[in-house]
Amino acid sequence: MHAIVCIKQVPDTTEVKINPETNTLIREGVESIINPFDTYAIEEGLLLKEKFGGKVTVISMGPPQAIEALKEAVAMGCDEAILLSDRAFAGADTWATAYTLSQAIRQIGEFDILLCGKQAIDGDTGQVGPGIARQLGVTQLTYVFKIQEIDFDSRHIRVERMLEEGREVVESTLPAVLTVVKDINQPRYPTFRGIRRATRMEIPVWDASSLSNADPQHLGLNGSPTQVIRIFSPPPRGEKVDLVEADTPEKAAEILADKLLAENII
Repeated sequence: MHAIVCIKQVPDTTEVKINPETNTLIREGVESIINPFDTYAIEEGLLLKEKFGGKVTVISMGPPQAIEALKEAVAMGCDEAILLSDRAFAGADTWATAYTLSQAIRQIGEFDILLCGKQAIDGDTGQVGPGIARQLGVTQLTYVFKIQEIDFDSRHIRVERMLEEGREVVESTLPAVLTVVKDINQPRYPTFRGIRRATRMEIPVWDASSLSNADPQHLGLNGSPTQVIRIFSPPPRGEKVDLVEADTPEKAAEILADKLLAENII
């Protein structure tokens, strides 16, 4: 069994800084963490390894500081880690990110299952996992909160998906890309032994030249079909509060209903 987990390092702050020239997040020098949803993907990969054997490879695309996120994943129990880092990757939208990651995954070789968090807390798009599946031409199973059954010999998987209107049971073949929600498990803490191993590990860094089959025109900001044109804070509404006063709650409700009808709100 070979599980690959894609993770992202995200800012550990609500004070997100934006580059005014490129309209992209400034990540250098900002305290960062593993995207919380990705920790559940890591844990699920480790649970599969403990049950079936094999290995877990964790991969991330980001600036050099993202190597710390990979080391934390190794400290949790992942076997191998790879960082994709190059100025050519900077400014990538979700399509270019999925393209770059899929090219690296092809270079890694065969895998049985690929795990991602359902979304990143900085972008909140939830598009990269499905984008990787599309680039690789494999099945995507999104919003997974339970793997009911998985058989690596028969190449079969059955999962439960968490949807707004309920739950859905889906069967598919392997390999497959799963994006997981936080209900799927409880991530473990890094162990002391794992921390020592991660500290000694030399994590390989792949640049654009390492992806031999990647088209340079599809990388980074220049390869992104979507771009942020302008970022701004919306102006304050400046609306006043109209306080409804009445002797009884029933009378206040009646006055409020009349006002809402008068304003064509209801």
